[in-house]
Amino acid sequence: MPGTANRPVPRKPARSLLPPVDPQRFVPTLERPVRAKLRHLEPDTEITPHSHAWAQVVVCATGVARITAGHSTYLVPAWRAVWIPPQVEHLVTVVEAAELRTLYVHQEAGRVGPGVPREAGAAWRGCRVLEVSALLRELVLQMNVGMDGSGALAPDALERERRLGDLALDELRRAAPVRLGIELPHDKRLRALCEAVLQQPARHATLEGWARETAASPRTVARLFREQLDTSFGPWRQQVLLAHALRLAAQGRPMRLIAAELGYASPSAFSAMVRRAVGQPPSRFFAPPPEAA
Repeated sequence: MPGTANRPVPRKPARSLLPPVDPQRFVPTLERPVRAKLRHLEPDTEITPHSHAWAQVVVCATGVARITAGHSTYLVPAWRAVWIPPQVEHLVTVVEAAELRTLYVHQEAGRVGPGVPREAGAAWRGCRVLEVSALLRELVLQMNVGMDGSGALAPDALERERRLGDLALDELRRAAPVRLGIELPHDKRLRALCEAVLQQPARHATLEGWARETAASPRTVARLFREQLDTSFGPWRQQVLLAHALRLAAQGRPMRLIAAELGYASPSAFSAMVRRAVGQPPSRFFAPPPEAA
């Protein structure tokens, strides 16, 4: 297990709050069922909470973003994606300077998902992190991200957008989900503790350490975890460690340095945790995203 680290609490930098880019410029329709948007964002930038009547896929082309949607948060490194169903309020926080490419996906009445059959829609009614294949990556890069408010395109450009969109939906249907969701509580006291863990998960290895920092008893915090998140602190923090490890792996850090940064005594102890959590060795789970052709 990771050792306890008595590190100073870092001061949170002031975040720059930005509104979402006018979503009406990118409304997906039957004529244009998949629309694409591009936005470059600096670290510690936050896009204020908002929701849409359509589904969307947030893709980090570069950098790292944290997507908080519903009652969960997702730390998403380069070339992973988050599926967000219609009407789900979400907040985007930029962890490292990011190029965000967003696909807005039209949803037929009574259906949810990237063009899946109605009986398969249940799996798409919640947020999920998805792998981005080499083909999906290239399709996202090729999608038109123009800011034409009228939504009008020349016939050849419109036909190209439709073909790219159809292929993107097919790749999304095939995309493997990644277990990177981290549930967040309603209780303000526990939420503050969880946010502190998300900021620096290796500062304390035990619930007792975090409880001392928040001036709460370990018993009270443990009870809140069970009541609010239906889990104990250990498995919840493990998901946080996995998300941070994936971010560090995306930066090209070797496994031994990732293990040390997250407080593990040895790479083998870290590897054992990853295998227990996701059923894959680190070499596979943290494999770099495929290069575009």
